[in-house]
Amino acid sequence: MTEEEPRLSARETIERLTPALSPGMRVRAVTALLAGLSGTVFVVALWSSEPGPLPGRTHLAFTLLTVFCLAWAGYGGWLLRNRVPLFAAEQVIAAWIALAASTSVTALTTVVALQRGTGPVLVLATGGLFVGAASVLAVRAHARRAALLRRVRDLTGGEEA
Repeated sequence: MTEEEPRLSARETIERLTPALSPGMRVRAVTALLAGLSGTVFVVALWSSEPGPLPGRTHLAFTLLTVFCLAWAGYGGWLLRNRVPLFAAEQVIAAWIALAASTSVTALTTVVALQRGTGPVLVLATGGLFVGAASVLAVRAHARRAALLRRVRDLTGGEEA
């Protein structure tokens, strides 16, 4: 590069290197949005079509499932709406949604298993696998985000991205 050529700032270089919303990211965002919306419609339709009164824990389960579906729909919409490099924030959010969903579903099904007297061993083992996988994803997402933010700081000379 010669002295006459204009130098790009670190921010301009980063923006040129990474597309704002890659095709893969767009597919993931649309998938999360559609899965969340269709899951919400399905759960609410199932919930509202029950012929008789439901026990409190069933209402709680339907409420949790609806909230999780809406969270995934919101996450997908957020990804589609943001057109800037997210520096792995989307992975951190997805990992926390997965961790919250797996933990609460495991807790709820454990309570149901204990109330029925069937023993919580199988429920805890299965739920533990899901909670463990979600925890690993959360740790990896946080580490990746931290590495990307360190890289941005290095490239920008300490400016915030």
